Amino acid sequence: MDILLTGSVAYDYLMTFPGMFKDMILPERLEKISLSVLVDSMSKVRGGIAPNIAYTMALLGERPRVMATVGEDFGDYRAWLESSGVDTGLMRVVPGEFTASFFATTDQTSAQIASFYPGAMAHAATQSLKDLPQKPDLVIVSPNAPDAMMKFPAECRDLGINYLYDPSQQVLRLEGNELARDMEGAYFLFCNDYEFELISKKTGWDLNQILQHVNVVVITRGKDGANLYTNGEEYFIPPVPEEQIVDPTGVGEAFRGGFLTGYAHGWDWVLCGEVGSLAAVFCLEQRGPQSHSYAGKDFVNRFRKHFDDKGNLDVLVSDLVKR
Repeated sequence: MDILLTGSVAYDYLMTFPGMFKDMILPERLEKISLSVLVDSMSKVRGGIAPNIAYTMALLGERPRVMATVGEDFGDYRAWLESSGVDTGLMRVVPGEFTASFFATTDQTSAQIASFYPGAMAHAATQSLKDLPQKPDLVIVSPNAPDAMMKFPAECRDLGINYLYDPSQQVLRLEGNELARDMEGAYFLFCNDYEFELISKKTGWDLNQILQHVNVVVITRGKDGANLYTNGEEYFIPPVPEEQIVDPTGVGEAFRGGFLTGYAHGWDWVLCGEVGSLAAVFCLEQRGPQSHSYAGKDFVNRFRKHFDDKGNLDVLVSDLVKR
């Protein structure tokens, strides 16, 4: 399956705060909030929604493509993605710009405060799905420059391409009519439970109403697993127990990468979700969204400690051995 990912490409600056944000917030003074925290660690890692998803897909034997605009500082990152199995041919360098940057501080409860500088991502809408020589089977529309997030779903609808709508961090700035417009005709909607509540509040649509416009809705719930809704059915995706919690950054993208790998193989919804759950935990146990790695047999062996894949995952081992 030809899966094309659009969305942010960034360098992530990850910091840890040795306390809890909630202890520093005065609810009665939220309108004048002013916080500064002393962090005890910082690391710079490769990130961005689109390549984070693609990286996990590549770990599991896929060859996903990413279409995005990046800065002049992208050379080492491009080499890393290509060596990992991601097709970067549609990642265009914008002269005079830096690659986007994400700054995130995580406290001891895994609560996170973050900010994002778009850099070259601001030029994402200069690219077009209509310029591709052939149509992808599925396009992922994930957080991106606002005009690009509007353009790519519209182009998918014009071209008759299935797309996965994943507004994620952009839910806060999108208006209800914008969310409704781009859910209309989407094959998938992916979001976490908090984002779902925001989407519902902004659009005025409950789950049943959303399912009148979207074929498949996937709502992730952190340690409580995930739920998938389609064709009047609900499926529960259980979580995988973690060996340690190191960093939540990129866990949602790893889940999506695992899920989409299963979807590319034509597996049932529950198996797709279970692969996503394990992929997410591998990410959670490392610092940074692209620091996890595994051999196909290691992934499959750990998977079978928790789930029954009925032999379907054997293909992951053979695919990775061939590569």
